[in-house]
Amino acid sequence: MADLGLSELLIIVAVFVLLFGSARLPGAARSVGRSLRIFRAEVTRPDDASPPPGGTGDRDEPPPAPPVSP
Repeated sequence: MADLGLSELLIIVAVFVLLFGSARLPGAARSVGRSLRIFRAEVTRPDDASPPPGGTGDRDEPPPAPPVSP
């Protein structure tokens, strides 16, 4: 991640205060934190839609036979 110093952090905070105002700043920070939490949860969660490597493993039925032409 980027190495931010004290001066850069102060500039970022000043921009947030100017954009959102001091009254809406806590709500905006809460919203950003909630969004980051959801994003991290989605990134770290395994994809449920993709089958595990090597097949499903829990199927008992054999694969369907290919069609036979006369």
